This record gives sequence, C-alpha cells and structure tokens, in this order.
Amino acid sequence: MTQTVIPFLFMRGGTSRGPYLNRADLPENLETLAEVLIAMVGSGHPLNIDGIGGGNAVTTKVAMLSRSSDDWADIDYFFAQVSVEDRIVDFKPTCGNILSGVGPAAIDMGLIPATGPETTVNIHAVNTGARVVAKVQTSPEGVVYDGAAAIDGVPGTAAPVALQFMDTVGGATGAFLPTGNLVDTFNDVDVTCMDVAMPMVIAKAESFGLTGYESAEALNDNTDFFAAMEAVRIKAGEAMGIANVGQSVTPKFGLLAPAHDGGTIAARYFMPWKAHPTMAVTGAQCLASCVLTPGTVAEGMAARSNDRPATITLEHASGQIDVLVDYDLTADGIDLRSAGLVRTARLLARGEVMVPRGVWAR
Repeated sequence: MTQTVIPFLFMRGGTSRGPYLNRADLPENLETLAEVLIAMVGSGHPLNIDGIGGGNAVTTKVAMLSRSSDDWADIDYFFAQVSVEDRIVDFKPTCGNILSGVGPAAIDMGLIPATGPETTVNIHAVNTGARVVAKVQTSPEGVVYDGAAAIDGVPGTAAPVALQFMDTVGGATGAFLPTGNLVDTFNDVDVTCMDVAMPMVIAKAESFGLTGYESAEALNDNTDFFAAMEAVRIKAGEAMGIANVGQSVTPKFGLLAPAHDGGTIAARYFMPWKAHPTMAVTGAQCLASCVLTPGTVAEGMAARSNDRPATITLEHASGQIDVLVDYDLTADGIDLRSAGLVRTARLLARGEVMVPRGVWAR
C-alpha cells in the first residue's frame, strides 16, 4: 500500500458531520496529527476536493475516541476543527453536535458494549474537561439509528441521543465571565464575554445594524458585518485571555434579538468566520446561560424563567433548539449545574481513509 491506511467511521452528529477515529490509530504528536487531519479532510481547497470534507465548517470536524482512564468516564473524546481552506487545525474547542455521535461511534468501534435497549455512555470531553452523559438507543445488534426524533437542520427523523452536559463553566478560560464583567464595550459595541461549554462573545444584533432574523446566507454575504464582528471578537478574545485569537475559532460569536417565532430568544451563531446554518450545541448552552443571567446584553430581550430547571428555546437560522438548564441564581450570575439537549446521529459509512505517506508513514 503506497498510502497510510486509517480505519474510520463517517457519521452525522447532530447538524455536523465528519470522520470518527480511534485515537490509537493516529500519531501522538499534535503537529503531525494536524497534518494528517488536513490531508484527510482536504483542507486548503473550498470544496475539500482532495479529502473527505464537505466544504463547510460543519463538515470538516473530526472526533477521536479512546477508552478513558478517568474513573468517571467510559470514553475520552478529543475534538479537532479543521478549516475548510486555510490548512489550520484548532484543538482548543469542543463540538457538541459531533459529540452526539460519540456514544454511537464508541459502541460501533467496540470501545464500549451495548447494555440493553438504552446504553449510557459517560464521555470526557478532553479539549475542555466537560463531562457528558449520553443515552444511546441500542439493541442486541448494536446501535439503533432509526427513530422518531427530529432536529431542525436535519431532514427526516432518527433515534434520539439525550445529552447531559456537566462541568462546562470556564473550560477554556477558567471563569464563567472571563473578563470579570457582565458587559464590556469594544469598538463601541456592548458584548457579554462568557465561557460555558464554549467561550463566546455575545452582542445584540441591533449593535451591528442587523435584525437578528437574517438567514445564514444573507449574513455570510455581509462582508462589512464580518469585518466589524471580527474586530470586536479579536479585542474581546484578548480580554478573555485567549491567545492567537485571529488564528483560532475561539471565542465564537453570537448575536441575540427578541424572539419572533414563539421561542425564548432569537440567536445567530458564528463559527466564527461563517454563520452557522443551525446552532452549535456548545454555543446553545452559552447563549442560554447568557439569557438566564441578569445584567448581560440579553437583559430585557426575553422573559427570564423562574423554573428550575428552565427550558430556553433558541430560534436559529434553520428552526429552533431547546436547552434544559439546571441552575441557581447567585450574586455573580448563575451557578450552572448541567444543561440537557436531545440530538440525533447516524452512521453514514465505515471503512479506511488514506493519507499520503509523505504526511505520515505511521
């Protein structure tokens, strides 16, 4: 064989898609690993024509799994965001949509057995330290992918994967409010800098002359907005203590507006150089936490629930997503115990992906 062969599963997880790999089949060194993933995905071309990426940031994501040495977890989940065109791999963030497929993939890889009609998989998100409990529908034959659960942004229905996220506060920056403030101002734009599941910079859509109800396509065509947003994101990210913000997908950016379709609040999420076609699972948790915290930029845009836990319905570019947040109010904001969401996943293909030996000869 003139190329290096790597076994893989190709899966849709939530509203994202990509290869799921056994960490043991990959190089340990992160620089070499990055080159392998770039070659695998085909980063460096808008269509990822020389790889298995899909030409969009939601289809150039990679999950790497291994049995966990953690006493609590069954599976370690190491995530990589591979850029579409820039040949950059970011190991800082995690991805909750791709995480939707981690439990099913771990079972299909033989890393954990199916235990009945529902198999609980305890997942350690290596990038951020979060703990996630995934409940996967299974049978004696393995993972059950058929079902009646529907999520906006994915056609049809599939078996539900229930996710419960814990230990998500401060995973990247060490603090719920990395700047110490509920609101900061950069380039005359008020923002809330928050780190829950994903470090984010959150602003009102009206601060950029937007309604907050624009389609992802319309936002992507608005180059003036992206230039203004990126300038704010870089300054805010530096204030949050994040290094090399201009070359990293963190912090992500979010816009909020009053709900207009029966939800709690309207939201748009950025990856950050393109608008997300739906909503990131991690970003949804951060945005929901912003809505529940008094004094943030979300103040006055949504009726704050007194329920414990509270369901926050975010209206995104393709529909809605519900986040069930278990929390208490504190003097400094909220004490977040956990956030729950329901996603779906599907195994699309399995086999071997090839990487040039000049990149890695194992």
